[in-house]
Amino acid sequence: MPERPEHHSTEFDLVVDLDVDLTDPIQAQDARPYRWDVLLAVAVGGVIGAEARYGLGRALPTAAGDFPWITLLINVAGCLLIGMLMVLALDVLPTHRLLRPFLGTGVLGGFTTFSTFEVDVVRLVDDHHAVTAMLYVVASLTACLLAVWVGVTAAAAVLTAETEPEHDAEVPA
Repeated sequence: MPERPEHHSTEFDLVVDLDVDLTDPIQAQDARPYRWDVLLAVAVGGVIGAEARYGLGRALPTAAGDFPWITLLINVAGCLLIGMLMVLALDVLPTHRLLRPFLGTGVLGGFTTFSTFEVDVVRLVDDHHAVTAMLYVVASLTACLLAVWVGVTAAAAVLTAETEPEHDAEVPA
């Protein structure tokens, strides 16, 4: 935890995010409790993401005992977008304190579905498809972690390419 400033308030003791510097007036203001607008942004984004996930799940259902491809694809796509969003939110998009809660926690948190992942694993095991369940666990964890890395790397590469000065191919005579 950061060092407690001499003029700290009781809010300082409530901070659990070590990236928050309460000696900075702007960050201290954002750390005040009961931010209903943030809760609303997360809730609205969560509804949007969950409805998108639900629609995909209904459009492409998985039969009992089959490999749950749609859940895997939803989670991988969401992880890829989360990786890209974090780079864009920190380096490109206009800073708005509701952007990450709405898009990251809300929309993409509601879209990705690790609870369904867990239910899929339990159902596969209960239906005596333990090998499929194990493959699903390994594929999900590996692909989702890789997707976050690819999202961050790709977004950073695009930003780097856009900010580098262009070099003329002409050689002075």
